[in-house]
Amino acid sequence: MNKIVGISTGLLLLALSACIPYEEDILTDVKIDLKDPVFRQIYDLQDRQNADSLYLWFIHDNPTYRYLAAMAFASINDTAAVSQLALLLYDRVDEVRAAAAYAIGQTGAAAGEALLIAAFDQTDTVGLYPQSNRAILEAAGKCGTLKTLRAMSTVSTYLPTDTLLLEGQTRGIYHFALREITAVEGTARMLQIAADPAYPESARLVAANYLSRAKNIEIDSAASLPLVAVAPTEPNADIRMAIALGLGKAKNGRAMQALLQMFSNEKDYRVKCNILRALGSFDYGSVQATVVAALKDPNPHVSARAAQFFLENGIAQDAPFYWRSAKDSIHWSAQLQLYAAAQRHLSNSQTEARNALNWELRQRYAGGISPYQKAAALKALAEFPWNFRFIQRESYASPEAAVRTAGVEALAAISDRKDFNRLFGDNSRRNAVEFALYFKQAIQTGDPAMIATAAGALRHPDRNYKTTLDSLGFLEEALAKLELPREVETYNELKRTIDFFAGKPEFVAPKPEYNRPIDWSVLDNLNMEPTAIIRTSKGNIRIRLLPSVAPGSVINFMRLARDKFYDGKNFHRVVSNFVIQGGCPRGDGYGSLDYSIRSELPPRSYDREGLVGMASAGNHTEGTQFFITHSPALHLDGNYTIFARVIDGMDVVHQIQPGSKIESIIIQ
Repeated sequence: MNKIVGISTGLLLLALSACIPYEEDILTDVKIDLKDPVFRQIYDLQDRQNADSLYLWFIHDNPTYRYLAAMAFASINDTAAVSQLALLLYDRVDEVRAAAAYAIGQTGAAAGEALLIAAFDQTDTVGLYPQSNRAILEAAGKCGTLKTLRAMSTVSTYLPTDTLLLEGQTRGIYHFALREITAVEGTARMLQIAADPAYPESARLVAANYLSRAKNIEIDSAASLPLVAVAPTEPNADIRMAIALGLGKAKNGRAMQALLQMFSNEKDYRVKCNILRALGSFDYGSVQATVVAALKDPNPHVSARAAQFFLENGIAQDAPFYWRSAKDSIHWSAQLQLYAAAQRHLSNSQTEARNALNWELRQRYAGGISPYQKAAALKALAEFPWNFRFIQRESYASPEAAVRTAGVEALAAISDRKDFNRLFGDNSRRNAVEFALYFKQAIQTGDPAMIATAAGALRHPDRNYKTTLDSLGFLEEALAKLELPREVETYNELKRTIDFFAGKPEFVAPKPEYNRPIDWSVLDNLNMEPTAIIRTSKGNIRIRLLPSVAPGSVINFMRLARDKFYDGKNFHRVVSNFVIQGGCPRGDGYGSLDYSIRSELPPRSYDREGLVGMASAGNHTEGTQFFITHSPALHLDGNYTIFARVIDGMDVVHQIQPGSKIESIIIQ
């Protein structure tokens, strides 16, 4: 960190800003130029998280550099920077003000609330600072209190034409909800905007996602009527799918009928998936027929979501039906979800049926043609906890990382069950000792995924695993062998367990150290937005890279692609109507290389399908894994780097299943 002897950086900035008055003819436009050496200089400071040197750019006469310096702190996420960023809330250039507001919100610092409110310009969107007003409202949702939420929610003077203010208001209320701060006034405002087509789609999308994601909100019968009215005819599928989940929270007959009507007419598989999720809030018998029919949907995402409905909401008397349906000609992911549903809901008194079901599942495991099918079979087997010895024996010996990881995850899920003692009865204490031994063995393998999962399982507060282990030295031994930053996720999990057993305060992972300089030469001979083709076993996906948004991530991706790192890797994770994820060298989500790159978090939103982001185990731990969204995922905003977007091949993205291969990635 650069230090200035004799005067603090903050005092220096105040002194300089007082001595250098603004001139009428100074620059007022923010222009990003990747080839500009100053752009690269400021970005390198961001990459190194050199706050003191970045502060000095706050007073530069070029607004582009002030903007870049302010925006750097949105990725650095340092609460100590709030007071310095506040200076830029009064910059004469709107984009600079907005960058400062956004960066303050990213810190989540309580001190930012008053600073943001004081800087809010009371004019409307035709005023001088519309972008910063929007940014202030959104940022207040990341650091404000319930009082601010209520004040923000009751502003009803914004007209449907006040797009930026409405975006700021809805995003602010949404971010409050992500922090589990909600108010009746906020829900009412979001209901009003989501259900009224007169409001801009950008605001309605956020409002609808609030209704789908906010916890502990109530939507009574009267309040749900506008949603019931608009849902079947809503033309925007992104809004329609979020409204469907909102209707699930209404829990009344009209909402249920609206969802059933929507499903019968729906063509978009993503909306169907959300309707099936929402139907879980209603009487099982009233929606069962629709879900049963959905099992035969030709789209594997819909079929799997229907099977998951029965896993989550099924009943004992229908367990034989789930079992029979698992043998139908449907996608393997739906089949194994149905096996899991049968396992979960089958009565324990049906011993012969249970034995036959377990035999079939073990055969499915043995005959699995991919590690992901075997992993799903292990998960289904874990629904009957007494399978734990088979799960341990088979998975620990597997040559496939994804199977070994799934095995430990299955054991951890059994260990985590609230009814553990009731299920195992008189054997519960003896079995807990056996589980502790299995978790110890997992940690001693040196496998980072097995270590991380087992370490987390050992912290279960009700199992008292510490007393069942003869020694805890194996934890420290395993910790000493981990390689950083390659295995930082595992290191953090194991350190939490060591501190938990020692009775220390919960371990807080430090920010990863700077270890990978940006190689700017990679961009020297390219245009501003190069493209890449991801060749997969399902077809080609063409993406446009965004180096002006996330240069470090783009450069890293391009280098890996050119080195053929991605060739032959799997898409190991697929969550229907959310994301596909690939690029893991192990194939189970725990793989990485011997370096990490920084998170790059400017105000780009996951507000559409086909956005390409970097997977991580926390900010600044990115490496090789990336994901592509099926649909809007606003809850990822500000936490996961967006470095590209799909421009052709979304149909292929929607076809990807666990195990689909990346054949190669070609940079154009």
